[in-house]
Amino acid sequence: MEDKDNFVIYYVVVPCAVLALCIHPTTSHNLLNRISWAFCVYLEAVSVLPQLRVMQNTKIVEPFTAHYVFALGVARFLSCAHWVLQVLDSRGRLLVALGYGLWPSMVLISEIVQTFILADFCYYYIKSVFGGQLVLRLPSGVV
Repeated sequence: MEDKDNFVIYYVVVPCAVLALCIHPTTSHNLLNRISWAFCVYLEAVSVLPQLRVMQNTKIVEPFTAHYVFALGVARFLSCAHWVLQVLDSRGRLLVALGYGLWPSMVLISEIVQTFILADFCYYYIKSVFGGQLVLRLPSGVV
């Protein structure tokens, strides 16, 4: 499906790299390790966008792919809930453990962004499953 895969990966990788250079952990680790860690966190938050774009272009999602992306969405929601609950439970001490500055907030924002990216797909997945459809059909502007 090369003709359906028209996502320009540089639109995701370059902003993540620039963001990692600007906002990364302030731990005692090597600078390259800290920037790499930040890059991975930011890239993971938007890593599903190419797959969602292909699914949007084909308009029909095979059941196996739909189940997998839905499972990713559930996992991301639970991970996001875990981070939020850990911060609340530690009364903010967890944020200090991650370092100082914008980095702790960016970790949480990245989790939330990835959760919201997948939330729309999960909505249509659940709607399709409860509607008895085996094949998921996406409307035009999902992603």
